[in-house]
Amino acid sequence: MQRLGLLKKQPGFLTVRILSNLALLLLSLTVLLISDNIWLQVANAAFMAFVFGQIGFVAHDTGHRQAYGSPATNDLVGMLHANLLLGMSQGWWVRKHNRHHANPNHSDLDPDIGMVIMAFTEEDALAKRGFNRFMVRYQAIFLFPLLLFEGLSLRIGSLLFVMRHRSRYRALEIVLILLNLVWFAGVIFFALGAAKGLLFIVIQQALFGFYMGSVFAPNHKGMPVVSQKEEPDFLHLQVLTARNIHPHPLTDYWYGGLNYQIEHHLFPGLARNRLKQAREVVMTFCQENNISYYSTSILGSYREILSSYHRVSAPLRR
Repeated sequence: MQRLGLLKKQPGFLTVRILSNLALLLLSLTVLLISDNIWLQVANAAFMAFVFGQIGFVAHDTGHRQAYGSPATNDLVGMLHANLLLGMSQGWWVRKHNRHHANPNHSDLDPDIGMVIMAFTEEDALAKRGFNRFMVRYQAIFLFPLLLFEGLSLRIGSLLFVMRHRSRYRALEIVLILLNLVWFAGVIFFALGAAKGLLFIVIQQALFGFYMGSVFAPNHKGMPVVSQKEEPDFLHLQVLTARNIHPHPLTDYWYGGLNYQIEHHLFPGLARNRLKQAREVVMTFCQENNISYYSTSILGSYREILSSYHRVSAPLRR
């Protein structure tokens, strides 16, 4: 990869993304301020949810320090996007996400599969009790509705982190999150009033969470789950637990490059505009070394996820 020059930082690419995202956000805020038509604002809430998702991808890129040579610059740009624009703690998310990257789909170590109301193995499903057991029993049905709460979950997780944990930028993160509450809620309620403003926020946050969840779910859900008893080496762990979505310019944009999940996990510091090139290298390597490399369509990925969830919870429905 280094010989191909793919690992070089890409500040220019990220700058273009940042400017385009800010332009889209400004457009959404302009519509918010010039009209109080409820149906136009419902559509605008959905559009702003998409814009927030694109802003989230920039926070993800800087969290992996893909763009800038200076860690501090990546951290600052990341906090301006995550904390100030989204109301989410960059420090909390990076800490959690790094644990996931080190242990993808690991039943004991991956925080992304440590959910109390979801199960990824039959053993985990059978261990559930009470309300959690009911949710897991029908988790294939509940999956997509639950994604509507992901935006709220990100905000709550962020607030709990900055309140309870010491971190390098804790004070700055708290200030930026508070500023987010001021500008986000302030502009919306100023433009639409209390009732319409609250409706706008609920729709925007629900669809933002759904967008993020629907993008991240295909990455590993429904792929092999490993444990300490059968933990493979780094290469096999990263490749076999990840799922790619077939590349296409629109798909690459919609997924923020995360449709190249195998390449991203092998080279997390690789800028997203280089992942398509890396895909050819990784695919060839896997073929030559008899390593399973999996890629499917968008709809195919969701069918596999729902089928896996349904199969895992089957013992609870017998």
